[in-house]
Amino acid sequence: MTAPQATPVAGPHLAADVVDWLTNGTRDERFIDNIFAEMCIRLQRAGIPVKRASLHVQINHPQWLGARMLWSEGMSGAEIARVDYDVRVRSEYIGSPASEIVEGAAEVREHLTGDPKLRRQHAVYDEMRALGLTDYVAWPIHHTLGKRHIVTFATDQPGGFQEAHIQALRQVLPLLALVSEIRIKNRLARTLLETYVGPHAGELILAGATRRGSGTTVRAAIMICDLRDFTKISDNWPRDDVIELLNGYFDAMVEPITRHGGEILKFIGDGLLAIFPLSEPMACANLLHAVTDARKAMAALNARNAEEDRAPLNVGIGVHVGDVMYGNIGSLNRLDFTVIGPAVNMASRLEALTKQVGRPVLLSRAFAEHLEGEFALERVGEYPVRGFSEPIELFAYEG
Repeated sequence: MTAPQATPVAGPHLAADVVDWLTNGTRDERFIDNIFAEMCIRLQRAGIPVKRASLHVQINHPQWLGARMLWSEGMSGAEIARVDYDVRVRSEYIGSPASEIVEGAAEVREHLTGDPKLRRQHAVYDEMRALGLTDYVAWPIHHTLGKRHIVTFATDQPGGFQEAHIQALRQVLPLLALVSEIRIKNRLARTLLETYVGPHAGELILAGATRRGSGTTVRAAIMICDLRDFTKISDNWPRDDVIELLNGYFDAMVEPITRHGGEILKFIGDGLLAIFPLSEPMACANLLHAVTDARKAMAALNARNAEEDRAPLNVGIGVHVGDVMYGNIGSLNRLDFTVIGPAVNMASRLEALTKQVGRPVLLSRAFAEHLEGEFALERVGEYPVRGFSEPIELFAYEG
């Protein structure tokens, strides 16, 4: 008995309303995953039997190659999953429709209920068959400068997509490319700023704080740390080992700082500058909690290094509190968004004094006065500080 054939769909303009919406109705939507999910819902309303769809984009994040946005019937939004840089050596990618598109295919179409002898063999197709899907298509989404992303659609309609459905889906591709490129580049700009200047400074820059000399005064706890004997290490170790060492050291220091509410403003060779704005009432306590956790992380890193016969890494940390100017400093065409002021200079001098005093963490009295009694501080005396007229009373913290 011959299986019943689906009634042909009439009309070449099934997606006209969706095209109009992509053109005129998405201006106020910031996120591409929301646009993608709404587009799929509108395609269904237009009579195009999309059961499942995905959008795969490269985002050039320091940790992830890209992201996959997955929508299924009944979902009001898209589910986002990060994609690691090593995905292209995994079995889930090799031979997949995504790999075919990346390698230059203009279209990947698979009738999932077709002759088993003619089927493409890959786990992604097996997964879709297990979900009861009958037809699948994938296309590249073309952005400027040769960038290619991927969109896929699948249906569970008996017999799969009809030709009118495929034509309608093709009609939305150019508009999807336009609206996705804008959002992805906005996200890329935000990601790059967060990566290189930090999330708070990134938000200020995106809001228009790009004029030289523009800025604001912030009262903050300031932390400057520096790796000891790095010059000797960099002179004697292979380059790749030095980079690996620095990355491990910064991982150990940075994660606790950001987790406890601090913001990394700058990496300076083997050192870093971080602030904890006093707009957060527990900022000073949070800074010392970060120092405690960072020292534990450094101890764990040194234990791993010892297994490879590497010398332990030692860090000096200077901490102060005060007003800093937070904004744009630099030349006419090259700016740095950072903090400057006497309080920053003091933190830097305290970090340098850790070598002289022989204590890894030194705090100023001004900072110590912001703390409650939960921290055990040891007064180590008053010391002259270069650039400041009066000796500074210092406290050590072991963490």
